[in-house]
Amino acid sequence: MKVGISYWGGMTANDVVGCTRLAERRGFHSAWMAEGHGGDAFAILTACALSTKRIRLGTSIVSIFVRSAPTIALGAATVDSISKGRFILGLGTSHQAQVEPEHGLVFEKPIGRMRETLEVVRGLLHSSKISHRGKIFPQIDFDYWFEPLRKRIPMYVAAVFPKMIEFGGKFADGTITVWHTVSRARESAEILRSSAKKSGRKASEVELAALIPTCVSEDSEAAIEGMKRLVAFYCGFFPRYNRLMSESGFAKEAEMIRAAWVDGKKEESY
Repeated sequence: MKVGISYWGGMTANDVVGCTRLAERRGFHSAWMAEGHGGDAFAILTACALSTKRIRLGTSIVSIFVRSAPTIALGAATVDSISKGRFILGLGTSHQAQVEPEHGLVFEKPIGRMRETLEVVRGLLHSSKISHRGKIFPQIDFDYWFEPLRKRIPMYVAAVFPKMIEFGGKFADGTITVWHTVSRARESAEILRSSAKKSGRKASEVELAALIPTCVSEDSEAAIEGMKRLVAFYCGFFPRYNRLMSESGFAKEAEMIRAAWVDGKKEESY
């Protein structure tokens, strides 16, 4: 098992860089940066790359809806070059609750979009140019004006439910899960391994990266309170995570949190 650290927001870019330096000194395998409201993931990881030497650096995740596929490929190749080959590209569909009201874009056909995004990014890395014709992207003709350090960068896909986990086993180098109970994580790992084998791949070729929300404090009550708010936010704001928590044995709690958010009583959801 490899242990890493992931940043979700609430810290300045300089704080993330400092924490990543410390994580490297303490022997952490990797540091991951989410992108939503916490800062530009590629920019922050570039700063981390310039301040470290060994620790792997990944996105967890960047959205395939709010960035174009060529833009993602540019960012990935740039951070990989500056980090001297330490970069891992984590991609996700994000959520309709974010993509549409926050970015003014239409959220549709997420799995098809993920597949074509992987094709475009891989094609650009391998050949430095792409001429893509697809159902989601009717036309993408793009080329790098530089030589990528690596022609293949590890690409992980964020997965909440079995369909995307199966997709990861077929097409990605790994999947990124979050809010999984121990039993759910075991189920996801088996789905991933099975999907990889059915696709003619070795199970060892695909990794499962599990994001485990954690609050570290010398005050246990304060830590629990912090986690309550985080759980309530994800369960109340994101329908997908509400469903996940409900299916994971917390149906009553998930419904109570959802109802509180619908009624505008967020404080009661903690």
